Order: sequence, then structure tokens, then C-alpha cells
Amino acid sequence: MSSIDPAEIAKFEAMAAEWWDPQGKFRPLHLMNPLRLDYIADQIAAEFGRDRRSLRPFHGLRVLDIGCGGGLVAEPVARLGADVVGADAAEANIAVARVHARQQGLEVDYRATTAEDLAAAGEMFDVVLALEIVEHVANPTAFVATCQRLVRPGGLVILSTLNRTARSFGAAIIGAEWIMRWLPRGTHDWRRFITPDELAAKAHQAGLMVADCRGMVFNPLTFGWRLSDRDLSVNYILTARRP
Repeated sequence: MSSIDPAEIAKFEAMAAEWWDPQGKFRPLHLMNPLRLDYIADQIAAEFGRDRRSLRPFHGLRVLDIGCGGGLVAEPVARLGADVVGADAAEANIAVARVHARQQGLEVDYRATTAEDLAAAGEMFDVVLALEIVEHVANPTAFVATCQRLVRPGGLVILSTLNRTARSFGAAIIGAEWIMRWLPRGTHDWRRFITPDELAAKAHQAGLMVADCRGMVFNPLTFGWRLSDRDLSVNYILTARRP
């Protein structure tokens, strides 16, 4: 079963050229990115016993970034030494990502493909990243199960998404789409947001063990982000381990 929703892919195809514009339609991701990357790096370093202070701490690790978009996460993870595959079903996103990586002198294996096709080909990774994508797939339960198939035993699956609460409707849709106009109206469908308990249940059903779950909290006064152990009401990020 494919996780691809053609209507969702079309939305991001239309915005592909703006991936690396920090003031463009992907401004929310640019603002969030340092926090996401710091969290991801901490989780990987702790799991695999790596020293983040070293020059290329993730050398020898194979990382998959599903729904990689223009490469906002894939590129910095590659800079940390990982062998990165960036996968996206939107070919326009992959085209942008390839050009930008080449301009930066980075080697990232970008592919216009799906998680299901990678799993069917027998691809395996130490870490699978699925960031701000699970709320856009056709079947989240099947998608998380595919993530489990793609990660090696002892590896990590890291997912970030939006909680389904009144606050998330206010922040992600009314705030980001209607008022700030950072994103086109209709980019998100609140009904497709997933609560942390629901995502944890899907991970457990897929044979993954949830190791950590934190909120990512936006401050509209400073435009900064912080992690929270208690406030998961809007954005959150979850790490699960394959036994």
C-alpha cells in the first residue's frame, strides 16, 4: 500500500522553488530547523555512542530522510559525516535539493522515490527521519510500519508532526496560513494531525519501542523554538528504536 497522497504531493511541488528561501513559504521550517537538528543529533549520538564535538561524528552511519523536500535536514546531517539518502515523491523537490547540494559541495544521494519502494528494494538504514510528513501521507499506520522495515535492528526512527488540538489549529492553520501567510491556505488539514498517543501506538504496532517524545514550542515574540517535556500541544518530535 502506497503512503503517497497525490494531492499532498502537488501542494509541495508547487512550492518547490522556495525551499531555500528563509523568508519564503518554508520560513516556519527554517525557523524550526536548528532545534530539530540539535534534537536529532543528540538522539543519534546517544544511541550510537558518538561524540558530537568531533568533526564528523556520524561517519559510517546510513541515514534516510523520507520526505526530504529541498534538503533542509539532509544537508546538515551529511555535513556531520553520515551517508544520507534523501527521498521525496515530489520530483521538483528532488531537483531543487540536488542543485543546492551540488552548490554546497555536498554528496547526498537524493532520489525521487517513496518509502515503500525503498523498503521493497531491501534498503536498510541506521536512522530513518520522517519530519513533518506523517500528517501528509495517505495511511499513517502503514507509513510508520514502512519506516520500521527500513531501519536496522538497534536503529532509530525519528518522526515529527503536529498534534491534533485546538492550539495546533490556531498556530498551524489560523496563524501560519491565514494570518502570517507563511504557507498557502490548505497546506495543512487539521483532521489529519496525529496526537502523540496515536503516533506512539502506531510505532508500537509496527514493532518499534518509543524512547523519547518532546514538544517543540514556538515563541511568537522571539521567533525562537525550544524543546519541552510537557508542552506537546502543537509540534512534537518522537524517537523510537527498533529492537
